[in-house]
Amino acid sequence: MKNSIRAKLFKVICFLITFFIVFSWFLNLNFLGKYYTLKKKNMLIDNYKMINEIYKGNLEDISLQLEILERSSGIHITIQNMNSIKYDSSHKFFNNNLKNRKIPYEKIIPYKKTVDLIPNIHKIPAEKYIFRVTKDPRLKTNFLNLISVLNNKDILILSTPLVAIQESADIANNFFLFTGILTLIIGGILAFILSKRFAKPILELNNIAKKMSVLDFSKKYDVKSNDEIGELGDSINSLSSQLDKTISDLKFANDKLEKDLERERKIDEMRKEFIANVSHELKTPLFLIQGYSEGLKLNITEDENERNFYCDVIMNETTKMNKLVKQLLELSQLESGNLKLEKNSFDIYSLLDTVINKFKAVLDDKEISIDIPAKDNIMVYADRDKIEQILVNYTTNAINHVDDKKQIKIVMDTIKTKVRISIFNSGKHIPEESIDEIWTSFYKVDKARTRAYGGTGLGLSVVRSIQNLHNNAYGVMNTDDGVVFWFELDKYEN
Repeated sequence: MKNSIRAKLFKVICFLITFFIVFSWFLNLNFLGKYYTLKKKNMLIDNYKMINEIYKGNLEDISLQLEILERSSGIHITIQNMNSIKYDSSHKFFNNNLKNRKIPYEKIIPYKKTVDLIPNIHKIPAEKYIFRVTKDPRLKTNFLNLISVLNNKDILILSTPLVAIQESADIANNFFLFTGILTLIIGGILAFILSKRFAKPILELNNIAKKMSVLDFSKKYDVKSNDEIGELGDSINSLSSQLDKTISDLKFANDKLEKDLERERKIDEMRKEFIANVSHELKTPLFLIQGYSEGLKLNITEDENERNFYCDVIMNETTKMNKLVKQLLELSQLESGNLKLEKNSFDIYSLLDTVINKFKAVLDDKEISIDIPAKDNIMVYADRDKIEQILVNYTTNAINHVDDKKQIKIVMDTIKTKVRISIFNSGKHIPEESIDEIWTSFYKVDKARTRAYGGTGLGLSVVRSIQNLHNNAYGVMNTDDGVVFWFELDKYEN
């Protein structure tokens, strides 16, 4: 990445280090000498004030202090009046030893003629001073001189060489330039390390954000600090989790919506098919009823047996129509939620025995063997009429779909607080894609066979609605040699 934050941070840090080094070197080069000179002036002023305070006219009393000042400060001290030198750092003589000795003006201020300066010295007020720079023509060295008039009217001259100041400034500048280059190298290395360390979590967060943009929320930021980067990491993690949950919820809702739409589409198709089937089913009996009724009315036959046959056909077709209408009304009530269950306790075995007896004639006629559980007093709590309807629907379904083996088996199992009733029939397996669909209203796995025995595709829908009202489970599964339909009931606890 050409314009990465790591590269920018490295460049900025290196620029700042270089700028401050160059700026500091520029200041030292141009102002360190002046600053050093100012400090020397202040030092000369402080020494002048101390000498002016301790000097009372007798040099022998302060000779030790003067020597200490010379050695500690590196200055040259001269005390004189207008006619003679009383004290000089180089010669160490006093006016009591060399009274009235005439000193050339050149000795008053080292290496500079003072004929122009001395006549004006008496104009300097007491406790005031002036600075002059003189040069030694032999050594070619400049001196900084402080010239002042002491309290006793003697003249004090303090001198310090300027060459030391300039040399010190040059040495300081050269050393600072060397340390600046070394600082720049070390600072560049540290800047590279720090920029890499600083940019690493940002790059990691950027990588996480890129994954989030393609809906990959698997990666999370490992928060290791309590600073702004750590807070940003927490925010990214929280955002990732929330987006993951929201998108998952949206996907789930979208899948559910698609399934609902598909289910509605199928239901609509099944309803259309059902209407067509019902129309056909109603049309045939209505046609038969109309035909045989007209035959009876017109006395087409006078034979009593023929007349009875006509009446039987009319009654059978009327019964089929009545059954269809009842199933539609019942399913409508169950699915609307307006139907209230009338729950009570009863012996489920007794109810099962009653249902099987209703089908005894059909079972015998079709030579179907049925295996029922041993008699046991199992009490359940449910709506007896609705449970009887489930048993009737399951048994009817088993009889209609039994194969040539003609075997039906009913099993009762107690599972904790539930009683499960399973009805097995030998026969053809239900296709896997139809396992969930058979509970849908009007659905028929084998339309031709269903039409043959007069099924409407509503029986299992009624079972589903009754079990939902009871808040109990139901289902179907294929076995090795047949199909098992089951449902559960609440066990009655005294």
